[in-house]
Amino acid sequence: MRHEFGTRELSDLCVRHSLRGRLDFDVGMAKKTSLKVGGAARVSFTPLNCPDLSDFLRASEPFNLPLMFVGLGSNLLVRDEGLSGITVFTHKALSELELQLDGQDSVIYAEAGVAAPKLARFSALHHFEGAEFLAGIPGTVGGALAMNAGCYGSETWDHVLKVKTIDKFGNLKIREKSEFYLSYREVTSKYDQSEFFVGGWFRFRRGSGDRSREKIKNLLARRVSEQPLDKPNCGSVFRNPPGYYAAQLIENCDLKGKTIGGAMISPKHANFIVNTGGASARDVELLMREVQSVVAERMGVDLYPEVKILGAKQSG
Repeated sequence: MRHEFGTRELSDLCVRHSLRGRLDFDVGMAKKTSLKVGGAARVSFTPLNCPDLSDFLRASEPFNLPLMFVGLGSNLLVRDEGLSGITVFTHKALSELELQLDGQDSVIYAEAGVAAPKLARFSALHHFEGAEFLAGIPGTVGGALAMNAGCYGSETWDHVLKVKTIDKFGNLKIREKSEFYLSYREVTSKYDQSEFFVGGWFRFRRGSGDRSREKIKNLLARRVSEQPLDKPNCGSVFRNPPGYYAAQLIENCDLKGKTIGGAMISPKHANFIVNTGGASARDVELLMREVQSVVAERMGVDLYPEVKILGAKQSG
């Protein structure tokens, strides 16, 4: 049973349990997402660290509120009605990043709030190769783990050894890679669907740090030349269907430049929707539906969102 709550109840809870993270109310998600749209998160918590998050979840569990984790908000569309329940912000909170020994090998442990490009640079610093693609992912390790993020021929879980998860009760667990079903832009637990990623152990091959940094530099230059990074966007909007590229399908339907309200299909890259100024989440979602409808009708191919949509579904 879900209990009603107010700001005082949750604020008192933090005091009683000596929680050191930051509890906020009605935080506008337009400030927390790269697309710069979305309503407010009714309740949000930014933990000091992983134990602090665990304590908070244990203490708040009796409220039985929906729970969401948000990193950089780079692959996220929050509807205009906002988010009920509790939103946990991980960026700059779950920030541990270190080199560890795993038997005779060195591995990198990165918490969920670490930016993926930072993990790529850290890997190069320690003379590993293979992490360069992470520099092209504008999100956090937590998001990369949750959706098996990838680009330029590589995917996150290609390099995962094991992960650390947390459930709504605050219980932390170490999960092996074999405990997950892995596919293109999708990761599903074989045992518990209610856990969230808070960290991961990664193995990359030994190599040249200088060579890795040069690859990162070239990859970022390619990203700037191909993607509309000068305007707010949420990254690739649709998954690539088997045998197709979503961007090519959309471009073949002459949809580049199409607008609804302040949302526009980028003239630079057809699988990006940009906020031209004043866009609402509804504008973006309606444009997504229009793209799906036109591509299905003209090309006979169904497009499925890569961007994660959160919040109560809008009518119309």
